[in-house]
Amino acid sequence: MTTLEFCLDRRKAEIPTFVRVLKALPEACLEYRPHERCRTAAEIAWTIACEEADLLVLLEKGSVDFKETKPPKTAGEIVSAYERNSAAVNAALETLHDSAWQKKGAFMMDGKPVWETTIGAFAWGFLFDAIHHRGQLTAYIRPMGGKVPSIYGPSGDDPGQS
Repeated sequence: MTTLEFCLDRRKAEIPTFVRVLKALPEACLEYRPHERCRTAAEIAWTIACEEADLLVLLEKGSVDFKETKPPKTAGEIVSAYERNSAAVNAALETLHDSAWQKKGAFMMDGKPVWETTIGAFAWGFLFDAIHHRGQLTAYIRPMGGKVPSIYGPSGDDPGQS
């Protein structure tokens, strides 16, 4: 199995967990933040969805110029965007050749490169960052009045998948 195939395999395994966490966000509490310096639940969830869209641009064009946008009003819109974007990334990865996986890419902010590496390293980096943000959200869910879904095993609120 190549690293590209392994990355795609891991993404396919993680996506249902992302969806469970995003769907666990209580709709009425999307503006929750545990501290004034923290991002809101909606902002973190939207980051997860937008990272997938940015990764798709990277896969298609070799670079992306990051632009932060405000999250939609509902958790359902965030979930839909995440599902649509992650499916598009997986479809792009399924047709990517190993040579393209090794090509250099650039993540830009305000037109200036802030991260340059291979497309493969970007795919892994984006996945790890999204998992980090998913972990942040799980710490928000219970104080928001929701139930934390199982991730890699049971949570205090969910005995896990059977």
